Amino acid sequence: MEYIHSLNPDSDQTGCFLCRYWDAPTDDVQNHVVWRTDRIFVVMNRFPYTNGHLLISPAVHAGDLSALDDTTLAALMNATRDAVALLSKTVNPHGYNVGINLGRCAGAGLPEHVHAHVVPRWNGDTNYMAVVGNARVIPQALNALYVQLTANAAKIGLPKP
Repeated sequence: MEYIHSLNPDSDQTGCFLCRYWDAPTDDVQNHVVWRTDRIFVVMNRFPYTNGHLLISPAVHAGDLSALDDTTLAALMNATRDAVALLSKTVNPHGYNVGINLGRCAGAGLPEHVHAHVVPRWNGDTNYMAVVGNARVIPQALNALYVQLTANAAKIGLPKP
C-alpha cells in the first residue's frame, strides 16, 4: 500500500526521490541510506524484490550512463561491488541479480536518474505468493535490516551515511 500511495499525483513529494535523498544527508536514517561518498550513495529499496534489495545511485541526475564522467562511473561500479560484499556479510544470500535498467521499457521505474540494483537471491526464493497473490513476502522489516547493514558497513570500512 505504501508504494500505491506513493504514486499519488497529489502527493507533496515532487521530483526525483534520489535527488531528494542526495540533498538531505541529515535524513539518511529515515531514507535508509546505507552509505554515501562524494559521488554516490547506497539506499535500501523501499519496495524490494527481495530482502536487502539495494539501489546504488550517483549524485548527478542523469538518465544515461554516457552522462556520467569516468570517475563517477567507476564509483558507481565500486559501490556496487561493495554492496555485494556488505550483503554477503549481512544476509548471506546464495547469489545476486545486479543490473541497471535504462529506459522505462527496460524496467526503469525512475528512467531520468540512472542507478544500479543489487538484489540478493536464495535458492528457492521465488514462491507462489508472487504468482497467485500478486504479492511479495519480505521476511525482515526494512528498519531492522537497515540497522544490520549500517553496522556491518562500518565493520568493513564503508563510509557512514
